Amino acid sequence: MDLGTQTGWALLGRDGAITSGSEPFKPQRFEGGGMRYLRFKRWITEVKQSADGLNAVFFEEVRRHAGVDAAHAYGGFMAHLTAWCEHHQIPYQGVPVGTIKKHATGKGNASKDDMVAAARRLGHAPADDNEADALAILHWAIETQEV
Repeated sequence: MDLGTQTGWALLGRDGAITSGSEPFKPQRFEGGGMRYLRFKRWITEVKQSADGLNAVFFEEVRRHAGVDAAHAYGGFMAHLTAWCEHHQIPYQGVPVGTIKKHATGKGNASKDDMVAAARRLGHAPADDNEADALAILHWAIETQEV
């Protein structure tokens, strides 16, 4: 997962097929500040149910954000994801941004366009850079972890 207001996700099915997408969690008008996180938690649960379970979760581990709002949102999504994984006894791991970019493109400081191009070279058609990042995380996990 590429956590954020627009969360990118990629899933490796039991049959080896990869599905991916990008899910919006922008705060809605007249909605309390925590509702986006409740929608996020409900969405992860739906993904788990539709996938017939999850064996592991890998997410982009961001150490530096351009703005305070992005940092707060990321922290909220990460807190809810890791607590949800703990509750469901699903192993999880954060993967540093530079590690993902270097694995996907050969450059630890690759641009968003570079990441989309890398996903396309692997045969995917990401709708945005969030989905491309999630696909890169999944391919990193497949190639370096016991997935």
